Amino acid sequence: MKKGLLLFLLTFNLTMVPVLMKAQTVLNDAVVKVEGGANTPLIITHDVLKTFPRAVVNRKDKDGNNHLYTGAALSDILAKAGTTLGKELKGANLTKCLLVEAIDGYQVTFAFAELDKAFTDRIIILADEMDGKPLPVADGPYRVVVEGEKKPARCIKQVTGMSIKSIVK
Repeated sequence: MKKGLLLFLLTFNLTMVPVLMKAQTVLNDAVVKVEGGANTPLIITHDVLKTFPRAVVNRKDKDGNNHLYTGAALSDILAKAGTTLGKELKGANLTKCLLVEAIDGYQVTFAFAELDKAFTDRIIILADEMDGKPLPVADGPYRVVVEGEKKPARCIKQVTGMSIKSIVK
């Protein structure tokens, strides 16, 4: 019995340690590029994301369980990229939107007015934590989480890029 348990523990450790090390490497190597109409294109790494003010969003999963997601408000990220927000978000600037893309090619958009704190109290974040821990591998290392939206379709997982677009005729 003891030999079987020792063999199991040894096998488990030899198998799981490289997997856990790879997960940490993925977190450290993962980036989100912010480009397009940004005056200052950004490359967001785990360390860069931690420099933004931390925001928390409470969101239910598909089973109705509440989770606290922590990350940076997309409006703060856009402000650092030098985009038009606040008092300057009017007229033609209201045609601007943020296109967010996931590793599998899935894309969603957000109008700048949906993200700007001068227009809304709702927070939309680029999260790197859920319930105080790194996001699950299937969701992260970065995920956009939309506060108060009924459907999770725009809570995009495994985010790799954000592009600023202008929609004009």
